[in-house]
Amino acid sequence: MTDWQAFTVETKDHVAQVTLTGPGKGNAMGPDFWRELPEIFQELDTDAEVRAIVLTGSGKHFSYGLDLPAMAGTFGPLMADRAQAAPRTEFLVELRKMQAAVTAVADCRKPVIAAISGWCIGGGLDLIAAVDIRYASADAKFSLREARVAIVADIGSLQRLPGIIGEGQLRELAYTGKDIDAARAEKIGLVSDVFEDQEAVLDAAHATAREIAVNPPLVVQGVKDVLDQRNKDEVAAGLRYVSAWNSAFLPSEDLAEALKAVFEKRAPEFKGR
Repeated sequence: MTDWQAFTVETKDHVAQVTLTGPGKGNAMGPDFWRELPEIFQELDTDAEVRAIVLTGSGKHFSYGLDLPAMAGTFGPLMADRAQAAPRTEFLVELRKMQAAVTAVADCRKPVIAAISGWCIGGGLDLIAAVDIRYASADAKFSLREARVAIVADIGSLQRLPGIIGEGQLRELAYTGKDIDAARAEKIGLVSDVFEDQEAVLDAAHATAREIAVNPPLVVQGVKDVLDQRNKDEVAAGLRYVSAWNSAFLPSEDLAEALKAVFEKRAPEFKGR
């Protein structure tokens, strides 16, 4: 397959492993990530040799989420000229491309299993919400952190997680932006199982992928298609709504303060403006 900048892809015995590689620290999601993710999963979707996919991160962490420094160009025009239609429209187009990138994972006909270690923050949580099965190592930590940086989560967590962890658990995570550990993630159903370390969780994900791969591939794809029909239209409508909402209301003094605080490595001071 192609030489990717933000991923590696390896296939063996009908199982593909897709590994996040950065180049941002902690596999942060920059322009290469958003461009390559849908291409990879569209290729795997049409590859008859692939029957299941394992998704994981390189190094100690799954992903720190959006690479804010690398993606500053997406927010910059919106913040610099808040009252104008053109930057809002451009932001809407880019945001919907990012949404489509993660939706490509959800729409892939091959079951996807995430093996999560270390931090899984923001966009990382959006990504694992789009897979079929989630496993974690004991050191994994999760955070739907967007509220803490003055952003309404807009890539899929708010739309997909209700069916995974329930409305009440999601509201607590989304309103507070709190961090939770692997034990809490298992308790609320965010992950199916917790394993001792990164090697063990990756082994478990591959074991499940092999179990899937020995079954009739068209039947497995059919099962996934039938299961996905339950909320596909609801998720799509929610993504359209939040993209329009953020294009209208995302620019704020609080967002500027949040971004400034990230670069200055300090706690932000929000004023509701």
